[in-house]
Amino acid sequence: MPQEFAPGSPFALLSPAETAAWYAYMKVHLRLEYELNRQLRADSGLSLADYHVLVALTSESGGRMRVTDLAIRIGWERSRLSHHLKRMRERGLVATGVSPEDRRATEVVLSEAGWTALREAAPDHVEFVRKAFLDALGPGEKPQLAALLERVYDALVEHGSLPRPDDHP
Repeated sequence: MPQEFAPGSPFALLSPAETAAWYAYMKVHLRLEYELNRQLRADSGLSLADYHVLVALTSESGGRMRVTDLAIRIGWERSRLSHHLKRMRERGLVATGVSPEDRRATEVVLSEAGWTALREAAPDHVEFVRKAFLDALGPGEKPQLAALLERVYDALVEHGSLPRPDDHP
C-alpha cells in the first residue's frame, strides 16, 4: 500500500500505521461478510442477517427478546430489523407479538422452524468460520485478538450512538 495519498483521500488524514490497520480491518470485514453470507446461503438457505437474528435470540431464555433489545444486540436500526423480521416471519423462522410483560413493546420469538434452521446451519457455518478465520491464528493469538477486539468494541460503544447491549455474547 502506498504511503502517500492524494489530497482529499480519507487515508491522507491517517498516519501510515493507522492506514495499514484500518485498511487491513476493512479488507477482512468486507470480505468476511461476503463469504459468510455466501456460505450460509449456499449451505442452508439462510442469509447472514438471518443468522445474526437467530443466534442473538438464542442468547435469551426461550429464544425471546424485545425487538428494541434485539436491534441493539445486533447493531441494527429498529426499522431495518422490523423489515427483516417481517421476511423471517413469512418464512416461519420467527414470530412477533405484544410483550406479555410490557404491552407497549413488541417481542420476537424464535420458532421451532427457526431453531431447526439454526441447528442445521451451524455445523457447516462454524466449520467455515474455523477454516476461513480462526485457523489463521495461532493458539496464543486468539486470546490476543479477542482482547483487542473487545477494546475496540468498548470504544465503539462509548463513541457510537447505540447503547451497550446487555452483557451477553
